[in-house]
Amino acid sequence: MAQNKLMPIRILSQDLNLLGEIDNYESLQYPRSFHSIGNFDLRINRYKQHTEKLVKNALIMLGGQLNKVGIIKHREISLDENGKSSEQWTIKGYQLKGIVGQRLSIPPAHTDYDRKSGPAETVMKHYISRHLVNPDDPNRKIPHLVIAEDKGRGQHVTWQSRFKNIAEELQDISLATELGWDITLDLENKQFIFDVVEGINKTTDQSDVPPILFSPEFETVKSQSFSDSDLNMKNYGYIGGQGEGVEREVIEIGESTGLERVETFIDARDIEDSSELAERGQQKMKELQNEFYLESEILTSSPFQYGKDYDLGDITTLQNRSWGLTRNARITEISEVYEPGAYQIEATFGQSRPTLTKKIKEQFSEYERLLKM
Repeated sequence: MAQNKLMPIRILSQDLNLLGEIDNYESLQYPRSFHSIGNFDLRINRYKQHTEKLVKNALIMLGGQLNKVGIIKHREISLDENGKSSEQWTIKGYQLKGIVGQRLSIPPAHTDYDRKSGPAETVMKHYISRHLVNPDDPNRKIPHLVIAEDKGRGQHVTWQSRFKNIAEELQDISLATELGWDITLDLENKQFIFDVVEGINKTTDQSDVPPILFSPEFETVKSQSFSDSDLNMKNYGYIGGQGEGVEREVIEIGESTGLERVETFIDARDIEDSSELAERGQQKMKELQNEFYLESEILTSSPFQYGKDYDLGDITTLQNRSWGLTRNARITEISEVYEPGAYQIEATFGQSRPTLTKKIKEQFSEYERLLKM
């Protein structure tokens, strides 16, 4: 896409009929996420063509890209002394995959949890099937949503869920297993297709595909910022299962010793099968790893073309020689920004910085889990 031309936006009905197309908006920010749900923010003057079709629950699609679709959930407008020129719609929503967050994990009748074991892909698709595609209550079914063939990808996981947001559960499974997930469009069959996503290893350490190196020295990034912190890191865990006092089962995971060893206790008394304690411990310990945050604005004029040479979920090599930094990391978030005469790509590699809201939610979830025991 030429930098001076805006990405066209197609407006679709929930039944996937084309309502109109706009390419003269003021700005569009479209952040994509590998593990969780991205969103979008569109600004456009209300007197431009087709703005009346930007209504709640309509879909927007970037060009003809079936994997870049959003659903409108918010509209606002204001007027000031400048008159018509100031009447600008602010249209917000989330990626189509955000519809997964509209359902909770309701346990099957006469059971306390909705449990599933198997490859990560199988487990994720189980929750989509039970709560969005083939639910016990037909009123919970999401129209047009289908599930792609299960290929059994990802490491084995054992998961149990009870009245949890399905999107947040998929995010946790995704983070634990390094599999992404998405919902894309099939316009011919008028379907929403849920599937898991595997990124491709495009680091300089492999030779199967052309490597991707993001570095200011090689003029592939415009700016970089990174943080490498062990302040909240734990690398040795004691996982407590069922039982009381000296009778309680406790296992240990981790290999660190001496000054490098940082211990933590993980309460897993809700696990009935003791053979699953280690798996729960490994999942929780993954959340307590070293915090490495790296964000870059990628040059759109670089030799690497976004969407062709690299994409969300790929593992690439990052380098900044002056900082002594060389590291391989997955692209977990990409934000596309479109404005008249400007187009930029901002990427997050590895972990994304937790927001205050996310920290509070994680703390609340832990308290909630303890109260349910």
